[in-house]
Amino acid sequence: MGVIRKTKAVEVLLNEFSTGSVAISAKALIEQLGDTFNKTTIYRVLDKLEDDGVLHSFLGKDGLKWYAKCNGCTFKEHKDVHPHFQCLQCGKVDCLPVHVSLPEIPNRKIEISQLLIQGKCEACFV
Repeated sequence: MGVIRKTKAVEVLLNEFSTGSVAISAKALIEQLGDTFNKTTIYRVLDKLEDDGVLHSFLGKDGLKWYAKCNGCTFKEHKDVHPHFQCLQCGKVDCLPVHVSLPEIPNRKIEISQLLIQGKCEACFV
């Protein structure tokens, strides 16, 4: 854990996330890269990148799994707790750079939290 082998599949998938805070669904990645890598390889690499703190995942509309780049995470701990926004008109999904405080819950330890906000993005809101 914590050591990413730079295979061709890893390089290609990392390149897909080089544009910043935009998230990409696993389904879209399979559609884009299905001619180059099989579905199992894509899911295996996504899981490995998530385990290593390079990507984080969350569920979007219709239960699709989305992935986005982590910010400051490691294979030991994911630190980027933030909401995600999904445009109901164009479908764009991105990470929101806002802080959200999670409540302290007695006798509970929160390990994973997901917040998906849906509406219209800046391009569709006009």
